[in-house]
Amino acid sequence: MTEHVTVIGTGTMGHSIALAIAWAKQPVVLYGISAEELTRAQQGIAEKAERMVEEGLLQAASDITPLISYHDDLEQALADTTFIVEAIPEKLTMKHELYQKIESLVSSDVIIASNTSGLKPSDLALGSQHPKRFIVTHFWNPAHLIPLVEIVPGTETVEAIVLRTKEWIEGIDKKAIVVRQEVPGFIGNRLQFALFREAQALYDAGVATKEDIDAAVTYSIGRRLPITGPLMSADFGGLDIFKDISDYLFDDLSTLKAAGAGLNELVSYGHVGVRSGRGYYEWNEAEMNDVATKREKLLMRFLLEDRNDKGDA
Repeated sequence: MTEHVTVIGTGTMGHSIALAIAWAKQPVVLYGISAEELTRAQQGIAEKAERMVEEGLLQAASDITPLISYHDDLEQALADTTFIVEAIPEKLTMKHELYQKIESLVSSDVIIASNTSGLKPSDLALGSQHPKRFIVTHFWNPAHLIPLVEIVPGTETVEAIVLRTKEWIEGIDKKAIVVRQEVPGFIGNRLQFALFREAQALYDAGVATKEDIDAAVTYSIGRRLPITGPLMSADFGGLDIFKDISDYLFDDLSTLKAAGAGLNELVSYGHVGVRSGRGYYEWNEAEMNDVATKREKLLMRFLLEDRNDKGDA
């Protein structure tokens, strides 16, 4: 079925999700709490669309930007919606307040999907009139360039909602995976933070410099992970070999139960990364923009290859 989608939230994720939907030739409504918010979102979408044109992903920004409409009135934004993507800050009380307003304005068959990266859908649905229609659709940043969307049903979410959500996600040219248990961090973040935990431990122990730890990923497993994930890589390497390595290596891997000492120290001094100009690395605006641009261009190249493989280009 064709969904009439409203995205609530105009920040980094919200406006990028709206762009992804429009790129799939589907109209979308973007709701923000003020005209100023919507103006910033519109500018962000225009800039991203122009870069997509430069990299050959779009012929013209005008092919998709008219598909996005903007509202700062919630009732108007939800007037015809059948599917809501909520992308507001990760504060449960704030989300619950929003859901109460939404449920007073829409029918019981409208799906409410949160873009949370870690909150459980069952917690999101607490106190709701129709918990069966709550689900998580975790888009990855940048949402218009990363294909993965993790779909996470709650304990009361009915299967029809899961199937309808998966059909819509695939209809906007995303890779949908269904997480069948409400585990913290879902799948992607659990894998990402397992790697980050070990990187923290190696750095804090002085095993190697930060540059060499990063290079160990970007110049090895990072090159093949776009094709073979961890389980498929094990098949190619030989499960007997991976078993033997697991048996002796797992005992020596980090078992940190919280952030490591080095990370805690950096955060305590306000060194939180590119946002503050310093984290593990020191950043100026030119350096940050250079890395961000290289990453964005690489993601666009991957997407272009995906579309060529499917015959969409």
